[in-house]
Amino acid sequence: MENKQINFFKSKDLNTVLKPFEKGSVVKIDSFDFRENKNDLNIGLFGWYAICPSTELKKNKLHYFSLYDEPLVLYRDGNENVKCIKNICPHRGASFFGGTLSNGVITCPYHGAEFSSEGSCQNLDRITCSHIIDNNYDNYAKKIHLSQYKALEKDGYVFVHFSKKSETDLNNLSEDSPISNHELSNNGFLIDDFVSEQVLVDFKCDWSRIIENHLDILHLFWVHGDTIPDKDVNKNVLVSFKQKINVTHKYIESIYFYKNDPSKEFIRIKYMPPGRILIYKGNPSACRYLQVLDHIPLGNNKARVIVRHYRKFLKNKLLNNLILFKETQRKIFYKIFDEDYMILKTQTYNHKLELIKKDEIKLLGEDRIINYFWKWYKKSEEKDNPWKNINKTEQLNVYDNVILKYPPEIKKLEIINNIDIIRKTFVRFAAPLLIFMLII
Repeated sequence: MENKQINFFKSKDLNTVLKPFEKGSVVKIDSFDFRENKNDLNIGLFGWYAICPSTELKKNKLHYFSLYDEPLVLYRDGNENVKCIKNICPHRGASFFGGTLSNGVITCPYHGAEFSSEGSCQNLDRITCSHIIDNNYDNYAKKIHLSQYKALEKDGYVFVHFSKKSETDLNNLSEDSPISNHELSNNGFLIDDFVSEQVLVDFKCDWSRIIENHLDILHLFWVHGDTIPDKDVNKNVLVSFKQKINVTHKYIESIYFYKNDPSKEFIRIKYMPPGRILIYKGNPSACRYLQVLDHIPLGNNKARVIVRHYRKFLKNKLLNNLILFKETQRKIFYKIFDEDYMILKTQTYNHKLELIKKDEIKLLGEDRIINYFWKWYKKSEEKDNPWKNINKTEQLNVYDNVILKYPPEIKKLEIINNIDIIRKTFVRFAAPLLIFMLII
């Protein structure tokens, strides 16, 4: 996304968005408590991204993805450590797609170059070539190393620290933000007290627009009012909120309280740059559920979202399997994202064609956190310029069609899950009943 695409936010002052919603709106935000620390939210789009759940990295399998259109690969080395490399063989610049991974050794499919972090260099922070084609190339191969980004695992996620440039030696990579900012325990959650379900969803739309969508409280009532299983969230309920926004150098947090009962909290949303959002209610140590949304900017109009729903209720595995709770949860997730998808696609279309002008966007009281996000994003985009290759890749679709096979459409995933529900329902209920009838 080019800088000019969100320039209508550039001169928008926060004080101009404090007018209340017009009469007839489903939600009203009538007053604010805005607290901003001296240390403003850190500027920059480089940092830690949750790329995939740990379970996605299979033994001896290469996991292909991209960040801001840069081709990358995740895998586990011979010591089961997570590695993130550029998907470019330094011998001739080919992709590793079609190559192999065996016991931590990657073999390029073009000339058989083999790379391992346990080569003669004895340096696990470098991934060195052991030979190319045959052993006569040993001396040459030892000087070739793969380019990397830092990667590690936390809370069952694989994180990659995306920075201005990759390095052949991880010791040369500095972290501009600590991974501890993203650790759920450091945000007050005792994850051992929860169980969880998750889905992965890919979108053909603007990454920043998806984050904006998940920071928005108003659309829950209008777009998902018939889907979310909550009697207090629907189009026919008029709800008024008071809002408190906290801003630190680590996060933006918006907390919503019922106006008619200020002691009762509706929800809170916490954005931790560059791509993580937490949604929950009440004090983290006492809340009964937590939704974690990780947004991955694969490329221009290509984004992936990992959705994980932690809960302290219905933790019994046998009961969950019996009532198909996991599959039902996924069904709701897919429906919610399907409802968002059409809006996001049309919004992105208007955005990219610059049909959204400054004087045509009227940010309301509830949009204060969104306005803050856009101001932060604009500055971060200008600072890091992660989309520098956007014009060079517009006509190239190798990764879309061949490697990433992007995207696994929401409808397809939803259909697979629905079939799974029918199959398991038959196995659990219909099949035993049929057997019983045959016996009697």
